[in-house]
Amino acid sequence: MATVDLTVENFAEKVGSEGITLVDFWADWCGPCKRFAPVYERVSEKNPDITFGKVDTEAEQQLAMEFNIRSIPTLLIVRDGVALYSEPGALPEQALESLIQQARDLDMDEVRAKVAEAAAADAEA
Repeated sequence: MATVDLTVENFAEKVGSEGITLVDFWADWCGPCKRFAPVYERVSEKNPDITFGKVDTEAEQQLAMEFNIRSIPTLLIVRDGVALYSEPGALPEQALESLIQQARDLDMDEVRAKVAEAAAADAEA
């Protein structure tokens, strides 16, 4: 599957749905972003059941601000509408594949329960 350009207009629809979505925050002037792009594209082709999105931080500054992107490339992994991972830095292919497998292996009922517990604890504080 080819990568999908994500914008303010389509972000919630593409990322908030069921399944796994990876989001690469990047910019055209960023050397590490350019080196990571072919890795990201290759991995997207090996995982057609996953949505691989790209956010151009120059064109989509609102999204970059919303996700507090301070360094690029930054990779965000979302599963079933729950953000699981967000870290800056270009990853080697094997590391990216490992993160995807970890996201696949998660028990999302358990993850949602922990998110609810954390929200309840925050509300009490």
